[in-house]
Amino acid sequence: MNIDIAGLPSDRIVFATSPLTELGNALHALSEPGHHPGVHGWATATSAALEPDLADRLLEAEFLWRNTFSDIFMPYAGVRAGDGRPGASLAEDLDILDRLDDERFVTAALEFTCAGLPGAGDASPLVNAGTRARALEMAAARGPRQVKFTQRLLADPAPVRRWVRRLFEDCDQAFFADTWRRVSVQLVADARHKTEVLRRRGVQEAVSAVSAALTLDEEAGRLSVDKLAEARTTAVDPDVGTGLTLLPTSFGWPHLTVLYAPGWRPVIQYPVRLPDLPAPASVELLQRRMGALAHPMRMHLCRNLARSAYTTGELADAHGITAPEVSRHLSVLKKAGLITTRRRGRYVLHQLDLTVVARIGSDFLEGVLR
Repeated sequence: MNIDIAGLPSDRIVFATSPLTELGNALHALSEPGHHPGVHGWATATSAALEPDLADRLLEAEFLWRNTFSDIFMPYAGVRAGDGRPGASLAEDLDILDRLDDERFVTAALEFTCAGLPGAGDASPLVNAGTRARALEMAAARGPRQVKFTQRLLADPAPVRRWVRRLFEDCDQAFFADTWRRVSVQLVADARHKTEVLRRRGVQEAVSAVSAALTLDEEAGRLSVDKLAEARTTAVDPDVGTGLTLLPTSFGWPHLTVLYAPGWRPVIQYPVRLPDLPAPASVELLQRRMGALAHPMRMHLCRNLARSAYTTGELADAHGITAPEVSRHLSVLKKAGLITTRRRGRYVLHQLDLTVVARIGSDFLEGVLR
């Protein structure tokens, strides 16, 4: 995924915090606690304390944040003639949400259909019968709650917008205000630190400080995000307004989220990691490791190498293949970082790195959820 930032002034790169975006992450963590093992305790306690009415309303709308993360949680990026900055409080963020025009609100709210409605230049489902029918058809494939929501939204967005705002305000009163007071300290400190890095050391250092999944090609003016998704957007569209917003998140870990909707400023939401957690493997390295293990002979070799260190000759004898064939397989495993090699006298011993192999499952999950 690439973001064009050629010619973007550094003062248009903003590190900030957003209570509304973090509320969306918290709601996602409540719906999918398995994605966020670090907040199991919070999710359990919060869910147990919810009033039945609020719990029912959250269930009614959870498709907005459970499987997809609706752009309504980042309205500051979509307000026409806005500055791309989130509000200082949830109330301010919700006021910005109210400033989104109906077409953009509806488009963002219908993201759960996975239909991309509408894309750049497409007709709005509010005014186009064909786009409207497609939205309803895609909603039907998701379930009856989604159909009911879509019908209400397309019939008249205003009551739905009021209902959504009231829902978020009730979440704030029930649990999020206390949660935000606790987590915002770390998020605000991180945003201030990254802003200082940007000011003193430049964009390259600031990007490196955000995540190992971000790389900047200064000559090409391109910021690349190491995600499985293939997409391209720009932070220098004069019709939208120049700017790139970066948001630290606590509840969003391990997701690295990029907003790249047509006509919206790009936003990168990055997880604030605990220092004792290992950095996730890159998508390229993960693919290399999984590919290396996909070969049947290399799987057989790993069975030996997991138990003890072996020489090339010993592996060749054990599996009935030639030493050069073993060497080629070991080379693939070594390039993937799956084995270690050490010398003992005139012998070279190879062994499976069990720590690296044990992380492949979690690296895969982080890769697809990033």
